[in-house]
Amino acid sequence: MNKIGFVGLGSMGAPLAGRLLPGNQVQGTNRTKAKAGALIEQGLIWRDTPREAAAGADVVFTMVTDDAALAAITSGPDGILAGLWPGAIYVDMSTVSPQASRELARRVHWAGATMIDAPVSGSVPAAESGTLTIMAGGSKEAFGKVAPLLRRLGSNVTHVGGNGQGLQLKLAINISLAAQMLAFSEGLLLAERGGIDPALAARAMTESAIGSPMLQARASLVLDLPERAWFDVQLMHKDIRLALETARESGIPLPAAAAADGVLSQAEMLGFGHRDIAGLFQVLAAAAVTPALDGAGGPAANASSTGPKAA
Repeated sequence: MNKIGFVGLGSMGAPLAGRLLPGNQVQGTNRTKAKAGALIEQGLIWRDTPREAAAGADVVFTMVTDDAALAAITSGPDGILAGLWPGAIYVDMSTVSPQASRELARRVHWAGATMIDAPVSGSVPAAESGTLTIMAGGSKEAFGKVAPLLRRLGSNVTHVGGNGQGLQLKLAINISLAAQMLAFSEGLLLAERGGIDPALAARAMTESAIGSPMLQARASLVLDLPERAWFDVQLMHKDIRLALETARESGIPLPAAAAADGVLSQAEMLGFGHRDIAGLFQVLAAAAVTPALDGAGGPAANASSTGPKAA
């Protein structure tokens, strides 16, 4: 049995903490205690602060939204750094800037512990089923010790290098995710405005050479956007901006990421910030010029009658 601390029990953190409960003692905290109610019923021990969640734990996990949230839970008298015991391993699964993560890893080292950045690729369903892809950066020895726990959370767990490199790879993956979602939405809109039934077009597209697992899973969300996001626009936009910032430091052009950044900004302005990235189709549709209807009820009439809808 491992004694585990877990900080950040939101839409991704909660299912991960739940998968760690069997056979382990898990103590955790979250900004909003109500979100931990189901986990507490399953055996999670509630702690009031990140420091208390980390105290005495062999391994501490965190999953929060951004650099600011990570700083808030790790710093100060009630932060994780104040509670880490010497010899502990701290696994941060958040998607934050590689630079901020490397600086935090140095502070963890000064506290006598070891840090691994282990961001994930995959949405809420993958977190619930333990089929995430996890990219780990940090000490290979520390990774070996926590690998059995990480394999409870992901079906593809890889040590990619030193501190910050797991995050670098995660940002690289999310450039492609954003670009795929944007290109698929563009193509579907073009087909729909040409009078093709969008459900038929989506099926043909996802069964073609472009049909990645991500697009196959999200096609139904494009056609009927759910209220509950698997991966929302605001978080994707944050990741794309992190990728652009990291690329600028290295002098690397990212034209696809820059294009996605513009459309994601537009999506947030239209109120899609907390909707799934599948909503990019509706963002593009809102910006499109509606073609004039022909007398026989041509393409525009077909599109308006069969198009995707919001939940």
